[in-house]
Amino acid sequence: MTRFALLACTLLLAGTNCLAQQSSSSTQSSSPNPDQEAQESSSRDTRIDIHPPKDDAKNHPNSKSAVADLEAAPEPDTTGIQEFHPWNPLKSSKDVEVGDFYFKRKNYKAALDRYKEALYYKDNDAIASFRLAVCQEKLGDKAEARKYYEQYLKILPEGPFAKDAHAALDKLEKSE
Repeated sequence: MTRFALLACTLLLAGTNCLAQQSSSSTQSSSPNPDQEAQESSSRDTRIDIHPPKDDAKNHPNSKSAVADLEAAPEPDTTGIQEFHPWNPLKSSKDVEVGDFYFKRKNYKAALDRYKEALYYKDNDAIASFRLAVCQEKLGDKAEARKYYEQYLKILPEGPFAKDAHAALDKLEKSE
């Protein structure tokens, strides 16, 4: 019986507490006019006055020219700026992979574009330079082929395709 009385008291207390919370939240949800809230800021007391004093122009007659010099920023010197390319070796390796796909299918123009794009994302990529040279040679542009074979040899003079590059350069010299 005492357990029943204790349970009844607990439920009665919880119910009255719940009703009290509902009535207080309903009075809080009925907010005042939104325009009135915008006009009254809680940070009104912390505002800082940044306006100059009334007699500032008289006391400091040259201050406007000093501030004007600061506000008019000079043009930056762009004479020493070099062109910037994004560096993305993952994109570069994917472009080489796709270029190889086109090269195997004898689509040399598409492969050439992919190898050039690989060099855009990773300058001095030896593999892309060599394969680009091979594509240029297949398409008949001997001068560009020579340029990219030489670029490969500058990057990797003893690389895996160095013998092939030397042989191709010798072949290009004989054909001229």
